[in-house]
Amino acid sequence: MRIFFVALILLPLISFAVENTMTPAFDEKAAERFAKLALACVHKEYPNKISHVLNSDADVAPPRKLTPAFCGCYDWHSSVHGHWLLVRLLRTFPNAPFSAAARDALKQSLTAENLKEEANYLRGQGRASFERPYGLSWLLQLCAELREWDDAQAHEMSANLRPLEEAAVNRLKTWLPKLSHPVRIGEHDQTAFGLGLMLDYARTAGNEEFAKLVSDSAKKFFLADKNCPLSPRLRTIWRRFPFTLVRRSRRDASRASGK
Repeated sequence: MRIFFVALILLPLISFAVENTMTPAFDEKAAERFAKLALACVHKEYPNKISHVLNSDADVAPPRKLTPAFCGCYDWHSSVHGHWLLVRLLRTFPNAPFSAAARDALKQSLTAENLKEEANYLRGQGRASFERPYGLSWLLQLCAELREWDDAQAHEMSANLRPLEEAAVNRLKTWLPKLSHPVRIGEHDQTAFGLGLMLDYARTAGNEEFAKLVSDSAKKFFLADKNCPLSPRLRTIWRRFPFTLVRRSRRDASRASGK
């Protein structure tokens, strides 16, 4: 699982450079290597590390019953961003040799029935903090990726995700006003990274209310920061999460050009 996560983090050293440095070309062959990592994992149920609150005997069940769409890849958020990876690769290389397998894997996971169960699970009693904010932010990034993909299967999967998407947004809208201070460690729970994915989604979805909440939260937590060692910190963020900088930089450039 660690190998897969490291591979995911390194993915978009693909085609974008920071500080005007050159990066190796990310071609179809390289994409296939990443696709194989995701395909080997998204439906591999065990080993599995679940963060699970039991409300009754009925909640004693395997991952495939509890969270049927995202039950592989060792934990829930890894399964979510494994599915995001497949969508991203399909959008970038639609005719690659792995495309058929990737489409089949997504079709198996992102069914209306599976995602309805995921939404029901998320809304369950005692699960207010489930995958918050990291996993929920990644879920919204998956939703954003599908919304931007002009493809019939993507449209269907996006519609199937809507109940879970709405549950995640509502959960985060309830949580953000209560958050008294940001988590600044460079781990899953860090606030800045989650806010970045949330804002990216909110703008893609045209959810102005959520975008304002996320933006206001970011300003509340970080606008007053002073004397921050910004350049080294940006280099650290790039090494950890280059794909978010790639995605946001490309979108900002597109908006600036009026596309």
